[in-house]
Amino acid sequence: MTDTRTAAPAGHPPRLTRLTFHGPLSEPRAQSLVHRLAHTGPTTVLDIGCGWGELMLRILTAVPKATGVGIDLNAEDLARGRRNAEARGLAHRAEFVEESAIATSRGPADLVLCLGASHALSTAEPPQHTTEALRALRGLVTDNGRVLLGEGFWQRTPTPAELKGMWPEASATDHHDLATLLDLAVAAGFRPEWTETANPDEWEEFESAYQADVEVWLARHPDHPLAPETRDRLDRHRAQWMSYRGVLGLAYLTLVPAL
Repeated sequence: MTDTRTAAPAGHPPRLTRLTFHGPLSEPRAQSLVHRLAHTGPTTVLDIGCGWGELMLRILTAVPKATGVGIDLNAEDLARGRRNAEARGLAHRAEFVEESAIATSRGPADLVLCLGASHALSTAEPPQHTTEALRALRGLVTDNGRVLLGEGFWQRTPTPAELKGMWPEASATDHHDLATLLDLAVAAGFRPEWTETANPDEWEEFESAYQADVEVWLARHPDHPLAPETRDRLDRHRAQWMSYRGVLGLAYLTLVPAL
């Protein structure tokens, strides 16, 4: 499968070239998701916070009559998505748009993807943004459609020491547990058709690939003017990962609108 990766400016560290998906999603799970979602026969696909829209493009490949729209605010990722769509002969069926998803009028679509991007649908603080995002997703999907939501959850309550090592101002209230997340989906007007969670191997592949290219670049360019800033960023992210490793989970919920 052709994937036109993002090229870094000359002299700069490469960016995310080792990642196929911008999240802990393995090839076997992706294939299973594509098969299940394509089986519902969507004609329209909406990808919220799409990045380069890899899963959307695979679904469009599996459903030849479907069209898709991905929306995101990262121009670099969107450009990568357009290049990949062109390389796969999907440019006439896949649109990548640089715009906010807040109160978007792009729906309703037969299939709505929102993978690690619920924050794009709400201005509320965590974890209230999850509730608002689920309500927004219910309005963006057709009554006979599906939503694939990739959402973070606590696998267990983090300790104060673990929270201190995570992102700035991390709190035990930033995420729900999985049971609460499912209850919120039901309260928003869905029934959970399928519940699955990223496994440790998927997390390790994602987190390693997220930094691998830049780690290699830094090892080979220790005296580059960008090296100190890059080293600090890499070390900080690695420390954060070690703090949420085994604590933060990601659920992939296939949701059916309740009539």
